[in-house]
Amino acid sequence: MKKFIHVGEIFIGAKPTEISTVLGSCVAVCLYDNIQRIGGMNHYLVPLWNENGLQSPKYGNISIPRLIESMESIGCNRANMEAKIFGGGNVIDVSTEDMMVGRKNILIAKEILREYRIPIKASDVGGDKGRRIMMRSDTGKIFLKYTQKSE
Repeated sequence: MKKFIHVGEIFIGAKPTEISTVLGSCVAVCLYDNIQRIGGMNHYLVPLWNENGLQSPKYGNISIPRLIESMESIGCNRANMEAKIFGGGNVIDVSTEDMMVGRKNILIAKEILREYRIPIKASDVGGDKGRRIMMRSDTGKIFLKYTQKSE
């Protein structure tokens, strides 16, 4: 099975699935439970929900806990989870504020995963390129390809 996720989406591959997404300044957290052999991925746009409007998973501080809880709700155990984080690139040649979004997206991922005591086993974050990533939900393996600015 293949599943492409967009901004604000979370997907848990309870059955073997190739979960993929494309990232610029957005960040994707990939979680894998190495006992249940189940992986999940989110894709968020900005680090913090500012309490205006709906609590959407396009915010890192909503999306990451929801990803963890979704995996736990189907039998995964936080103690067996490991994380890999991707994205947070400075891909658009604009203001320094945009550069900060990517950096803040990376920081919120590290902060929340530390709070939940989930180790980060790998990351490919920052820089000035976009990324295409694909995760195999049954092995936790990640395939990464850098994208050109025009994509």
